[in-house]
Amino acid sequence: MTNRVKIFDTTLRDGEQALPASLSVKEKLQIALALERLGVDIIEAGFPVSSPGDFKSVQTIAREVKNATVCGLSRAVMNDIDACGEALKVAEQFRIHTFIATSDIHVGAKLRKSQDEVLDMAVAAIKHARRYTDDVEFSCEDAGRTNIDYLCRMVENAIRAGATTVNIPDTVGYTIPSEFGAIIQTLFNRVPNIDQATISVHCHNDLGLAVANSVAAVQHGARQIECTINGIGERAGNCSLEEVAMILKTREAMLGLQTGINSQEIFRTSKLVSQICNMPVQSNKAIVGANAFSHSSGIHQDGILKAQNTYEIMTPESVGINKNHLNLTSRSGRHVIKHRMHELGYKDEDYDLDTLYQAFLKLADKKGQVFDYDLEALVFFDQQKQQQAHYELLYLHANAGKGMIPSATVKMRMGEQEGTASAIGNGPVDAAFNAIIQVTGHDEVEIVDFKLDSKGEGADALAQVSVVAEYRGRRFNGIGLATDIVEAGVKALIYVLNNTCLADQIDEKKQQKIAGV
Repeated sequence: MTNRVKIFDTTLRDGEQALPASLSVKEKLQIALALERLGVDIIEAGFPVSSPGDFKSVQTIAREVKNATVCGLSRAVMNDIDACGEALKVAEQFRIHTFIATSDIHVGAKLRKSQDEVLDMAVAAIKHARRYTDDVEFSCEDAGRTNIDYLCRMVENAIRAGATTVNIPDTVGYTIPSEFGAIIQTLFNRVPNIDQATISVHCHNDLGLAVANSVAAVQHGARQIECTINGIGERAGNCSLEEVAMILKTREAMLGLQTGINSQEIFRTSKLVSQICNMPVQSNKAIVGANAFSHSSGIHQDGILKAQNTYEIMTPESVGINKNHLNLTSRSGRHVIKHRMHELGYKDEDYDLDTLYQAFLKLADKKGQVFDYDLEALVFFDQQKQQQAHYELLYLHANAGKGMIPSATVKMRMGEQEGTASAIGNGPVDAAFNAIIQVTGHDEVEIVDFKLDSKGEGADALAQVSVVAEYRGRRFNGIGLATDIVEAGVKALIYVLNNTCLADQIDEKKQQKIAGV
């Protein structure tokens, strides 16, 4: 048996299901390219049949990603599988992942079919998927609670039908490591053709055991782990990619297992996903949390100064965390910024140095000192701004104070036109939003969530505003970053409006296609 464990990332499918609003195609592609650079073996890009937007995202990722297998999810339904095949056919290599529930509670209460009927559906789905590709994965949903005799029978028939990977998910995070490991061991002992497929595991974290269960599974023969960046996903989340990758690397001598993950890309990928998905990483999160390599105890600090491995079983550098040695101020030159971006893992083609440097100077004048997270935020929001083609903020002035009615004036570019509007509101942000809605005419947009966070420490930290808005039955998410809260909120709303504009254009093209125009 090989000692290589494949890493199957489902951040863009299972992970995205936990977000308050869907990601744009560009945001998903940005994450996919980061996963490719991280060394992920398989990228589950989405569920193509679920929506036109998801279909386009999967298709775009399949076209652009070259060094990882791109995968689409489908139920054991022919239309689902056809959608996967159509979206993925542009890829150099791709996988179709089809699934059906196998536990008694799912088979009886959800599917309302017999075990034989479910098995027949699984076999038919696998055979249909093989018409598109030889790389077919089949999942026994809720395998952790499935009768072991039926599970063995299902796995054997799935492999015989042509599944090259069979996934054993602990869908509801119910099992404990000894129990889950025993399930995998039983499959290897009882399924006669199990050597003809890779056994995969997909563990959820409802009891906080997703990583432990995944490690137990590979100790008993599984050779693929399905996981997400930062452990995001349904309910309590999924198995955390960065944790299993570093467990297998740090304890390689004991486990005898390896992955293809470039661990020095872990921290940067974690931050990118956190930023785009607007899901902060808790400070004490293993591997990528702010405190993961922080030492407060005097005893610990003394030990670290004498020998780093007294209290660190891995180095910050091993996961891509670089210590800040150079103070970045308005006196810093371009070469310092380029050097720092290189230390953070960015290549020259990942950003425009002139644009970044000008943005850096403006921020340095406001803050005094700029930190690594500031630079990465500036890169991200510059890329975000590039896709905001239709609406652009040209001028913003807001008034608020005790005894005053909050008001705001904005000047906007809207395509080839410009417009100005003033409005009042419950506060300066509300007034600015009202002015933007007034000048753009987007009165169908309804703000359903507004979140404020700080990027950095102290009174001079950058403000990050996240806005979720509803527009014509869909939800759009926007993020804005600035030293001023009002400006950050305005940037977030404008980002939302640009996405609604793009959605309208896509819908219009679809209608024209239907009408034969």
